[in-house]
Amino acid sequence: MSAPDRKRVHGFISGRVQGVFFRVSMQEEATRLGVGGWVRNVPDGRVEFVAEGAPEAVDALVQWAHRGPPGARVTGVEVDEEPPTGQERRFEVRRTPFRWP
Repeated sequence: MSAPDRKRVHGFISGRVQGVFFRVSMQEEATRLGVGGWVRNVPDGRVEFVAEGAPEAVDALVQWAHRGPPGARVTGVEVDEEPPTGQERRFEVRRTPFRWP
């Protein structure tokens, strides 16, 4: 898929989104949709993600992020579009970039 056929977004999801299997559920949904990228928890309680793939599939993943898995309570989704890199092939759960207290 060439760059014009791809879309890339970087986003943050707020609410009750940590400790509810949000990251693994997002990975499963992205894989089902054929979207590459990654997802991780961030220190302020949000979940951060990057998604890249067919525009319709990326849009579907962003829509999914507005509700998340059972047990999640999403209060906000911030998404910025970025230039596609063509490097995101799989969707992975990344380690949290901080240590829990």
